[in-house]
Amino acid sequence: MKYVRQIVTKAVVAKGKKRAEVCETLRPPNNPSSILGCWVINHSHQAKKQGKFVEVTGKYEINVWYAHHDHSKTSVFSESVPYKERIKLHYRDEDVHGAEDVHVRVVQQPNCTEAIITPDGELFKVTVERELHAEVVGETTVVIQVQPQDVEEEWSYRDESSSSTSKFDESSSSSSSSS
Repeated sequence: MKYVRQIVTKAVVAKGKKRAEVCETLRPPNNPSSILGCWVINHSHQAKKQGKFVEVTGKYEINVWYAHHDHSKTSVFSESVPYKERIKLHYRDEDVHGAEDVHVRVVQQPNCTEAIITPDGELFKVTVERELHAEVVGETTVVIQVQPQDVEEEWSYRDESSSSTSKFDESSSSSSSSS
């Protein structure tokens, strides 16, 4: 007799991802002559579920190495940049029970794709890209078909018999027959 059983388990019930490219305007203390390098470091973030979205609050530091005073001096300008991102969730099924856990994975760390000096020669315009993936883990119900315990699953295999003789087999049979 077959019957159906419902199992309540934790599983990924919703996913979402967001890629962002933002342009940050930074004001260094000296008028820059040229940009020698730009990098983004110290990324941190927190996430919480808000309805059908995951809200990610984070920050990172943009560091710009630049020349100033007609290329006679160099400095590194650093600024912490906060951000808020809303990631839309796509649910596999709507029947979710109990508390939900939010997990955010950084697929692309914040990274500088372009850094330029504005035409007025006073500011940096830095383009930063990043990509985040969110997953929501919650309780969901799985339905399975249960078979009686004495039913064995059918396996497709070939029965192999051994009938070959080897030197070892001959010597062991002759020694056992001589005793």
